[in-house]
Amino acid sequence: MTLFNRHLPREISDELAWFKSSYSSNEGGNCVEVATTPSTVHIRDSKIPTGNVLTVSPSTWSVFLERVTG
Repeated sequence: MTLFNRHLPREISDELAWFKSSYSSNEGGNCVEVATTPSTVHIRDSKIPTGNVLTVSPSTWSVFLERVTG
């Protein structure tokens, strides 16, 4: 598993299409946003979009989703 926790340059972050779960409310709760490329999945805190971004491989993201959804 490859995992990076870093600050993405704004020009890269702005080019990504960020998505928030449909289960998330607009009430400002604890939400994450996800953006994908063919080789990476980027995860960030929706309340701090300019903060650090967790980056994983698509296969790691798939395993994570399988485990949390049971």
